[in-house]
Formats: sequence, C-alpha cells, structure tokens
Amino acid sequence: MDVSWLDKNQDLPRMQLALEQARAASQDGEVPVGAVIWHPEMGVVAKARNSKETLRDPTAHAEILAIGQAAEAMGDWRLEGCTLYCTLEPCPMCAGAILQARIERVVFGAADSRWGAVETKLRVLEPGLFNHDVSYVGGVLSQESADLLRSFFRECRQAADSDEDES
Repeated sequence: MDVSWLDKNQDLPRMQLALEQARAASQDGEVPVGAVIWHPEMGVVAKARNSKETLRDPTAHAEILAIGQAAEAMGDWRLEGCTLYCTLEPCPMCAGAILQARIERVVFGAADSRWGAVETKLRVLEPGLFNHDVSYVGGVLSQESADLLRSFFRECRQAADSDEDES
C-alpha cells in the first residue's frame, strides 16, 4: 500500500486521540478500541470508543459510533473528505459503514487477525469493489494499539483465573 499520503505531523496526533479513546474504553471495561474522524475544514468531528458492553449493543464499535457522531456534526450522512483514525483494523461491519459513509481515508493501528476486513481476513476496502474507493494505511502506532489490547485481555484472563481460585 502506498503510504506517501500519510502525513506524520497531522496523522500521528490524530491517532493519539484515537488511542486516548481506546484507553478510556479499557477503563470502562470495554475492549480498548478508539476512533476519531477528522474533516479538513471542520477538524475533529467525532471521537468514540467501543461501547458494546456499556450499551449492550453488538454494533457499538468505536468506528460505528464515530461515524454516527460525525454525520450528526456535519449534518449529512456523506462524510466526504473525512479521515477515520482507529486503533484496530476495522471489522466487516465497520468497513461496510466506512464505505456507506463515503469516508475518504482510513488510518488504523493494529491488524486484527480474527476480524480484520481491510488487509488481514478480508479486503472490503479493495479499490474497485464498490462505487466508492477508500484510501487506507495500517500499522500507524500499531505497537501502542496492540499493547493496549494485549494488556486488557491479560487483565481479563487474570481476573477470570482469580475468580476461579476463589470458587
């Protein structure tokens, strides 16, 4: 993938905002995934984090929530010109929503070996598949993103082991 359009001076700080959202998700007991949507004229139009457990909603992924916020902020479901920053490779549902929203670019952190629908398991954003093409790059702040996920699941396993020991 051509990453020449990755602007480290602008994209990295926005990925840091997505990481802040992921950390907040972890503190809420949610899988630590965060998303930010940026528009070139309006700036940050959405910030969200996974909220599946909190909302008891299987669609409450960070990207889906951010897309809804951005559409509301922009007053349009078409998020043309926007870049979505997320800490984990989007799943099939989120990749479909990205296409439907006409997002221009996606910048993501860690690859998702189980559900990744951009590069890992599927290639939903493959140019020419649909009537809208999305530029993307993965691996941006991937170590930080992956470390958050590993730490979260390690703590979940330790808590489960502790619960078993008490039984």
